Amino acid sequence: MEITPLEMTPVQMSAKSHISETKIEEPVKSFGEFLTDSLKKVNELDLESEKLNAALATGRIEDISQVVVASQKAEIALQLTLQLRNRATAAYQEIMRMQV
Repeated sequence: MEITPLEMTPVQMSAKSHISETKIEEPVKSFGEFLTDSLKKVNELDLESEKLNAALATGRIEDISQVVVASQKAEIALQLTLQLRNRATAAYQEIMRMQV
């Protein structure tokens, strides 16, 4: 059995820079705006979960998986929000304990 070497074709790389062509200036959100938007999204997830739970209770939803997924999304978002609040509070308390 004869072993032949692999025939590899040379790879040519060519690229054009488009950095100067695209300048999209997005407004920078402040921390307060970012926080407000995030809390609104968490609230929307909770309201959607409540709406689907009410629809399930009245018998308008046949597929229970939609309700479970919406409920889990809302719960995870709320748990994340609570953990972020706890961490921010702990960091604030730690800063207040520092001596200047």
